[in-house]
Amino acid sequence: MKVPFFDLKLQYQSIHKEVEGVLKDIFEEQGFILGPRVKEFEKKMASYLGVRNAVGVASGTDSLYLSLMALGVQPGDEVITTPFTFFATAGVISRLGATPVFVDIDPNTFLMNPSQVEEVMTPNAKAVIPVHLFGLMVDLKPLKVLSEEEELFIIEDVAQATGARDGSEMAGTVGTFGCFSFFPSKNLGGAGDGGLITTQSDSYGDLIRRLRVHGSAEGYFHTEVGINSRLDVLQAAILEIKLKFLEQWNKQRRENAERYAEMFQSAGLGEKISIPQVREGCTHVFNQYVIKTDQRDKLKTFLNDKEIGTAVYYPLPLHLQPCFKNLGYKEGDFPVSENAARTVLALPIFPELEVEQQAFIVETISEFFKKS
Repeated sequence: MKVPFFDLKLQYQSIHKEVEGVLKDIFEEQGFILGPRVKEFEKKMASYLGVRNAVGVASGTDSLYLSLMALGVQPGDEVITTPFTFFATAGVISRLGATPVFVDIDPNTFLMNPSQVEEVMTPNAKAVIPVHLFGLMVDLKPLKVLSEEEELFIIEDVAQATGARDGSEMAGTVGTFGCFSFFPSKNLGGAGDGGLITTQSDSYGDLIRRLRVHGSAEGYFHTEVGINSRLDVLQAAILEIKLKFLEQWNKQRRENAERYAEMFQSAGLGEKISIPQVREGCTHVFNQYVIKTDQRDKLKTFLNDKEIGTAVYYPLPLHLQPCFKNLGYKEGDFPVSENAARTVLALPIFPELEVEQQAFIVETISEFFKKS
């Protein structure tokens, strides 16, 4: 049995008529940049999330970059985040000349450890970027208290967590900004790059709308120096269709995760691997289903030989990346992140994953540990 890591073709088969119909309409209209269709998608995202402003941009990376720009982050400022995340989270900080400052993660959830943020704060700290990694929200309550006491802005990295909740609060609605990615493999993914910024502040919402079009509120008149970062009409139209199915797809991901947990328990693998943990009261959306094992690399090779797709997120923490050597970090500074980088392995979790495929994956993992 062959099991891909994810299969977007199956998702497309269920919505292809609606997608092809709207794309035909757009090509007949010949309007591709911003306009009513983008505004309608932004309106529906704002309603779904419960925010006042949702602004479409060109990518998830740009959503982070523009949020930092809106806060006036500049050389000399520090922005606190985690070294166990996709490169863009810290890369955008450096692009503005500011300094990424890292804190370690929780060993059970892989999420930023909020208790360490205050320990690394200096008078230069401008913002904190908690990453809702793999589909689970960071506990933002202590960061909100710190934000109010120290005037520290919160920029939520929601790239992997569209639809996730902590109680009644949705990811991307708690901080000053919420930053979303619509990369095709995300829970809500487009047909290319795309992103979104959310904020409850109308003034910040207006500023982001200007910054995404070179700092212009009207043609050829510029109040700020911005960038070119617009969500195009094709992406907005596809995402508007997919948004209708997001809650169902997220529910299927959770069901797959629950089934994995039951199968791993029945197979007696509890001492061999660690499975994802969910914080109490949270709704996980499982953009990735990540296990931990000390034999990660050998297991990955074994599964690959059996034609089971896997992925490693992330093999080298950001503080050890060559481009961040100037920050002065060294191996051992963030031991939990470094351990995760050596031991994590993501298994297939896409909504259309079949029970038989999951059973084959678990049986193959059991076979590996029996042999090893």
